[in-house]
Amino acid sequence: MNREELIKWDKEYFWHPFTQMKVYREEDNLIVEKGDGNYVVDIFGNKYLDGIASLWCNVHGHNHPKLNQAICEQVGKISHFTTLGASNVPAILLAKKLVDITPSSLNKVFYSEDGSEAMEIAIKIAYHYWHNRGFKEKSRFITLSEAYHGDTIGSVSVGGINIFHQKYRPLLFDVYKLPSPYLRALELMGKERALSRDATKRLIDEVEEFVFQHHKTVAGFVLEAGVQGAAGILPFPEDYLKEVERICREYNILMIVDEVATGFGRAGEMFASIKEGINPDIMAVGKGITGGYLPLAATLTTDEIFNSFLSEFGEAKHFYHGHTYTGNPVACSVAITNIEIFEEDRVLEKVKERIKLLEKRLGEFWELKHVGDVRQFGLMAGVELVKDKKIKEPFDYGLRTGFKVANSMRKRGIWVRPLGDVMVIMPPLSITEEELNYFLDSLFESIRELEI
Repeated sequence: MNREELIKWDKEYFWHPFTQMKVYREEDNLIVEKGDGNYVVDIFGNKYLDGIASLWCNVHGHNHPKLNQAICEQVGKISHFTTLGASNVPAILLAKKLVDITPSSLNKVFYSEDGSEAMEIAIKIAYHYWHNRGFKEKSRFITLSEAYHGDTIGSVSVGGINIFHQKYRPLLFDVYKLPSPYLRALELMGKERALSRDATKRLIDEVEEFVFQHHKTVAGFVLEAGVQGAAGILPFPEDYLKEVERICREYNILMIVDEVATGFGRAGEMFASIKEGINPDIMAVGKGITGGYLPLAATLTTDEIFNSFLSEFGEAKHFYHGHTYTGNPVACSVAITNIEIFEEDRVLEKVKERIKLLEKRLGEFWELKHVGDVRQFGLMAGVELVKDKKIKEPFDYGLRTGFKVANSMRKRGIWVRPLGDVMVIMPPLSITEEELNYFLDSLFESIRELEI
């Protein structure tokens, strides 16, 4: 197949996600042919640093020999068999590993194929749990504005980013909505104290007052694990998650934590929940679970929740959910190897070093004319672009300023995809110090070009 046909057929037949296809058809787009460590290579042989970890999921780099071997070995045994009323060896072994490395409250694993479905499952489990226990009035969820939990109807219902979700509002179920912790803290405390314990106290007083009024109808409190990623990397103030956990315990509400983006080392610990010292009732994981190699996700719950679904068959209390590829053995095999690499290669130790470097270097971006905010959570950061930093006036949405900076980065050999006008820094965990410095140097210069 020649390259000209690939380019033509890509524009003609392939409808890309989160992409305005009119614009895509007019542009020169990246078509990847292979991967090499922290880099991808396009059909012309050009090499690019994978600056967003293939949408926040690549952990150890591309074409990792151990991950490749795990896939090949399992394919040589069996590639798929249903887990509806049956099981397979890798799915069993991975479930045990996940229970071992996640917060101690979580002892049961339900598989799916991506983070959106993992959150859909979490919502359905929470709702079903209370019905099984006879509390049918507990059927609503508390969520946060600017939240993102995926693109299925249930996960969109508990989301809160208007540009992604508003169009589908008539299809969604009603939820209770509280403010984005970071944006509310900015409003109350200003930038210097937005992440402080004092900010958390102000926010939690509001949360607790709201929960006191509505707790009898609340099935679960749904929130991301320490940072609202798709909103532009908006970190939570200190101990916000701990205080929400306390409130959930006091008012008999399930705490549902979305670790899809933050899990598997991104936070500097294996999971942000461990970093924050919380024990959720339900937790969703995905993205990095297979090292970014195959679609897989999981929803973990407590024994108490699991036990509420146990009954005689005729009572019909069991969980009515499952997809064709749930617990796929090839995906589970590579996930097991992914976790083993964490242990063998001291990945978390190295990630903590990169986090410190990122924190040190991010301060440089404040001097740029068009940088309105800089935010970090672990090995993920957002540099917000604005037209006028003095009053934080945004660029017009239609100007696609973030994509202009991304195109400049591509010329420097780095592939990134912004969130609107927030430049996202989300490389594979395996990025080297030299590569991270080059990434940040290139981003700095690409943003500075906006001033010319």
